[in-house]
Amino acid sequence: MPTPPADRPTAAPGPLAGAVPIATVRRGGVVESAHLGHVVLVGPDGAVLGGLGDPDALVLPRSSLKPVQALAMLRSGLRLGGDLLALATASHSGEDFHREGARRVLASVGLDEGALRNTPDLPSDPELRARWQAEGRAPERLAQNCSGKHAAMLATCVAAGWSTEDYLDPGHPLQRAVLDAVREMAGADAAGTGELLTTDGCGTPLPAVPLSGLARAFSRLATAERGTSEQALAKAVRDFPVWVGGTHRDVTALLRGVPGLIAKDGAEAVYAAALPDGRAVALKVLDGGDRARPVAMAAALRALGVDAHVVAEQATAPVLGHGEPVGEVRGVDVPLLP
Repeated sequence: MPTPPADRPTAAPGPLAGAVPIATVRRGGVVESAHLGHVVLVGPDGAVLGGLGDPDALVLPRSSLKPVQALAMLRSGLRLGGDLLALATASHSGEDFHREGARRVLASVGLDEGALRNTPDLPSDPELRARWQAEGRAPERLAQNCSGKHAAMLATCVAAGWSTEDYLDPGHPLQRAVLDAVREMAGADAAGTGELLTTDGCGTPLPAVPLSGLARAFSRLATAERGTSEQALAKAVRDFPVWVGGTHRDVTALLRGVPGLIAKDGAEAVYAAALPDGRAVALKVLDGGDRARPVAMAAALRALGVDAHVVAEQATAPVLGHGEPVGEVRGVDVPLLP
């Protein structure tokens, strides 16, 4: 049998194995499509409470990891709080206050946007993006959704006395501190954490994490003791949800609508959230599309007994026929373990 080319994988990546439907698409009462993926629910002690698919599927957490990255920054000397600390965790929409916030973080340590090394982009807010395109404005680093995190990384480097030019290098002290925090928060027994290290869309090093480990990290943030860096970070996310996402973002609506929740969405349809009592959810939609992400999270939160108006609102998304609703996208009910 011929040997496959070196650039062609011989085995499916972790998330492909064991994936099951976590959302369905119905048109006129008929299931037209299904989104495969994984959902895991964990308790305050980290034990798996239920889920769909493989609870330990190894995923790239993308921007769902930002609260843990921000935790590593606080532990390394970052001095931010309130709205600007929430911005450090954000995949923001590039609105005016987001961009100005990133400028404020940089100015606090004597830097400007020229120090940023994230990928330039247009704002992700649809209306603002269209306006920039109509005006012929070029992509900017401050407008890219990760500029708050990058500004905070630079501020951390200045506070710790580390170099700023190479802060994205995986061997930089900042990135080593991030990896240490990821391994700690995901759990020492979270097999595979950090063993695969690649590059995120904005340029930062990105470790792989088991889905259950991502949920446990959020659980630990949500239940942190008062006076800790973890508690300060969770408070910023809870108090300033529009800085975490944006004016028109579903994650912002969820944070506003579920008291005490912390949550963070990520590219390729990764999503994590935790309630104040430490019960937590992490999910991955296998096709990477955002259509199924909010409805799958709503189904998971309902399995945990969350009965909030915003969860009911996000439990379905309309399927249109000739411009009118003729069906819906809905998350699959998430079973609890006996």
